[in-house]
Amino acid sequence: MKKILFSVLLLSLMINLRAGRYAGDFMQIGSGVKALGLGGAFSAIADDGSAIYWNAAGISQIRGTDINLMRAFLYDGLAYYDNFSFCQGLPNEVTIGFNWTRLTIEEIPVFSEENIVGTNVDQRANDLDWILYEAGIPDDKFNSTDDLFQFAFAKHLHYQFNMGWLFYELPLDFYFGGNVKYIKRNIYDFFGTGTGFDLSFIAATDMSVLFDVDWLGKVRMGMNFQDIGGTVISWEDLESKHKDKILFNTKLGFALIQPLNFLDSELILSTDSDFVYETVNHYGIEFLYKDFLGVRGGYYSENISAGMSLKIYDFMLDYAFLTNVLGNTNRVGLRVNF
Repeated sequence: MKKILFSVLLLSLMINLRAGRYAGDFMQIGSGVKALGLGGAFSAIADDGSAIYWNAAGISQIRGTDINLMRAFLYDGLAYYDNFSFCQGLPNEVTIGFNWTRLTIEEIPVFSEENIVGTNVDQRANDLDWILYEAGIPDDKFNSTDDLFQFAFAKHLHYQFNMGWLFYELPLDFYFGGNVKYIKRNIYDFFGTGTGFDLSFIAATDMSVLFDVDWLGKVRMGMNFQDIGGTVISWEDLESKHKDKILFNTKLGFALIQPLNFLDSELILSTDSDFVYETVNHYGIEFLYKDFLGVRGGYYSENISAGMSLKIYDFMLDYAFLTNVLGNTNRVGLRVNF
């Protein structure tokens, strides 16, 4: 019953598509395990391959080779959300990257209208006694897939800014980046495609230098302009040639990275805001111990998240748990950095 009800909701969003307002909402689920463990407050941190989604400028922090794999189990197992990213550092503080994200719903039942005797669509929509699963074995089953491909480029610039009235220079780090995206949505015999692009940057400085207090950490600010100008998805095989527009979104984030030298550790506080429909605020906190064990938590829109990471040589194992009105979510991931 859950799969059928969820399928009806999916069909209503993807085929009826009255205004196209939520055409790209599968992308709002977000990539990566660490980022969602922080409640989505990641655009100012953006230090792993999932940064291609959250803030592509951040991948310029990756100077070697970085590979990320992720699987999430959504809506009590009704859907799978997979992510793969690859980033490669190049000379002159440049990094390129590729990200692939897929949402999959398997074995959605199909009931042919002509085989349902004695009822009509309105009856079955308004009366649970006529719900389709009571009619027996479905006539067919199909899988629904939504794919997002992103190709990213980022550059890091470092400056020593002379404040004039100070006796030292203030270190400033700027990260610039962007990505081109290709979207493909496939449900039953219908498919839609679209292209778009994002632009982003991060600015960071060291507060210990700014305020001349040795124990202070670093502060970072990030912005990501997603789907600039709106990304259009065209449904080529619909008679109406329907088009949907993914709305422009701005992500604004701040992060404080505070060393805890007496514990050989680090504390990270972060916040993000999204402005695509209405303002949504995300909050995250992370404790890193000796660069091999991380514990984190997050909050946004009455949802909470928690997660942890464990580093073994060049491998990072990640786990995140998120609450959601459609069902709690588990995410597992593996990151390789060399």
